Amino acid sequence: MLASPVTVDTSFIANFDWSQPTWDIFIILFFIIAAFLYGLSLGRDRILVILVSIYMSLAVVNTAPYIGTFSTEVGIDQFFVVRISMFLGSFIVLFFLLSRSALLSTIANDKGAGGFWQVMVFSVLHVGLLISITLSFLPETSEVSLSPLTRSIFTSELGRFTWIVAPIVLMIVLKGGSEKKYKYDV
Repeated sequence: MLASPVTVDTSFIANFDWSQPTWDIFIILFFIIAAFLYGLSLGRDRILVILVSIYMSLAVVNTAPYIGTFSTEVGIDQFFVVRISMFLGSFIVLFFLLSRSALLSTIANDKGAGGFWQVMVFSVLHVGLLISITLSFLPETSEVSLSPLTRSIFTSELGRFTWIVAPIVLMIVLKGGSEKKYKYDV
C-alpha cells in the first residue's frame, strides 16, 4: 500500500498580494535576509554580545522612569516612537560598549567563530527577538493590521515568550567556548 503524498498548504503564499506589499512581507523578508547576513558577517561571539545587549536594552526601556512624560514634553504624540528610539539607541550604545569590554573575551569561543549551524541558529533567534521586541512597542491598533501568522509568531504572548527564552536556552545548552580548566592553589 502506497502512502499518500504530503500536501503543502500554499494558500498562505497565494493570499499575498505581491503588487501591494504589506508590512508582513517586509517583516518576513527582513527576518530571512537579516538572519542570513548576520550569520555570515558577525559570527557566533558577536551575535552573543548583541543578544546580551538586546536583553539589557529591553530592561532599560521597560523600566525607564518618566519616558511617557518625556514624549509629551518633546511633542511626540506617539509613545511607541519614543520607546522604539530609546530601545534602538540604548542597544547600539550597549553593543559598542560591551563589544569592547571583557564580555566578548569571556564568551569567545577558543575554536573560532563556532559552527555554521550555531551561527545561523543564533542569528535567526537574534533577528526574531529584535522583530518581536520592536513589534511589542507598537500600539495594539497597529498589530491588527498584521496577518494572523505574523501576530502569532512575533506578537502573541507565546511568541514573545519564545523569542525571549529561546536564545537563553540555546546559550545554556551550547555553553560557549571550549571548557577551560583552572588550577587552584590551596
